[in-house]
Amino acid sequence: MAHQLIPLDQEKLSCSICLKLLKNPVTIPCGHSYCMTCIRNCWNGKETHSCPQCRKTFTPWPVLVKNTILGELVEDVKKAGLPATSSGLAYAGPGDVACDFCSGKKRKASKSCLMCRASYCEHHLQPHYNVAPLKKHKLINDASKLQDNFCPRHDKVMEIFCRTDQQCVCYFCSMDEHKDHVTVPAAAERAERQKDLETNRKSVQQVIPNREKDVKMLQEEVKAINLSTDKALRQSEKMFKDLINLIEKKSSEVKQQIRSKQKSEQNRVKELQEKIEQEIRDLRRRDTELQQLSLTEDHLHFLKSYSSQSHLSASTNVPTYNSLTLQYFEDVTASVSRTRDKVKALLSDEWPKISVGTTKADILLPQGEPKTRDDFLKHSCQITLDPNTAHTLMSLSDSNRKVTLMTKNQSYPSHPDKFLEWCQVLSREGLTGRCYWEVNYNRTVGVAVVYKDIGRRGTREECGFGLNDKSWSLTVSGSGYEFKHNNISTLIPGPQSSRIGVYLDHRAGTLSFYSITQTMNLLHRVQTRFTQPLHVGLWLPQSAGHTAEVCELKKRINIK
Repeated sequence: MAHQLIPLDQEKLSCSICLKLLKNPVTIPCGHSYCMTCIRNCWNGKETHSCPQCRKTFTPWPVLVKNTILGELVEDVKKAGLPATSSGLAYAGPGDVACDFCSGKKRKASKSCLMCRASYCEHHLQPHYNVAPLKKHKLINDASKLQDNFCPRHDKVMEIFCRTDQQCVCYFCSMDEHKDHVTVPAAAERAERQKDLETNRKSVQQVIPNREKDVKMLQEEVKAINLSTDKALRQSEKMFKDLINLIEKKSSEVKQQIRSKQKSEQNRVKELQEKIEQEIRDLRRRDTELQQLSLTEDHLHFLKSYSSQSHLSASTNVPTYNSLTLQYFEDVTASVSRTRDKVKALLSDEWPKISVGTTKADILLPQGEPKTRDDFLKHSCQITLDPNTAHTLMSLSDSNRKVTLMTKNQSYPSHPDKFLEWCQVLSREGLTGRCYWEVNYNRTVGVAVVYKDIGRRGTREECGFGLNDKSWSLTVSGSGYEFKHNNISTLIPGPQSSRIGVYLDHRAGTLSFYSITQTMNLLHRVQTRFTQPLHVGLWLPQSAGHTAEVCELKKRINIK
């Protein structure tokens, strides 16, 4: 006869102290079983010994003998490889909702029934899945919120949603204080809001890739910052070392010159000193000779000798104070002092330019770019061209908003900001923040944004818009569009028009060019990091008759 496999309940073979399968199970006189070690540890050091489950006391300590049958059943469970107790059959802990139908140690409730107003563990929830009348009951997943589904006033399920007060109510509330309000079944309101939720979710899902791109862009910016930082540290350290080496070299040269001057002057003084000392010796010898002559009694000898010894030789002239030598040392000291002051002044002037950091307010995520021309016009700014920067062939008119290329030089006063080689002009205004402007032209024009410190004379790469790292330029001609930055050219397709719109978000590092016809057509967008205010730049080919005009735009403000 075949043996029938009877499923074993792992929980019944578990110790209620350690909540694990019984190990060396013992059964105490009241009939409850525990691990031998667990019950011994529970009773150790106590005068009275009680069952942890039924609280029955035993005196004296009962003899603990292994329950052989339970031990064999535990081994069978282990050999069968039964899985550990599932989360649905876990015991309720602090803060958990306990099953209302468990006896003894309560299991954690997994769902609650609004009809039964009770909470169930997975084991006692099975009838709601299998018994036909119970299948119609409404279950909620969060057992802790069972009471939240009942009206605090009437203690009935809140199955109606009041749209007037935007809250859930029970049937009696809808017939009483919400009588004249707009009410619908809560399920219907949920279904309608579910549709809104899905729409919102789609919108969120559409935004996520853009935000991920922003994060990736910021990560790339961090990499670029780190690379630029390392490069700047290496180069600045090398330059400071070069500067220090130069200063040390000059210091050594000055020391050598001073010591050389000191030695030459010492030699000069020593030579003079030796000469005078020789004169002193000669004078002493002459004095001795004259003294001896004065003592002679031979008149003829005296007269002959005195005539030849009476004349003294000229003495060496010794300056009492050599002012030229001392002046030399003072001049050297003054020269070094002037050099030091110049270096200090240079560092003081240049240092603020390189020590100004980017504040938190300057680091902003790109904001959404306007969609319609009316939206762009909200950011329109007034642009005027600066005559001090205009090439002499350019004539400004219409309140310095229009530029025309002439055949003869215009009578502009000379100015250091003037473009001397190329027919270019900059705006007076430096732009930051969010700005929008439009440019009308007749044939060919270069529309650019430019740092003010771009070169005014020199090669095309130094001064030309778009040919260096100080300018971004869109050239428009009959053959199409061409964008240039740092002498890198990009050909751009797009509809021809006589008006170009430019949108700048300085903080976000966004620069966009649009062809304006009946609609705004994006031609090219740049994402970078601007480090200085930008000026509007216009370039015209060196051919008379070309014109360009920065349009006068009026902001359109929505009145709420």
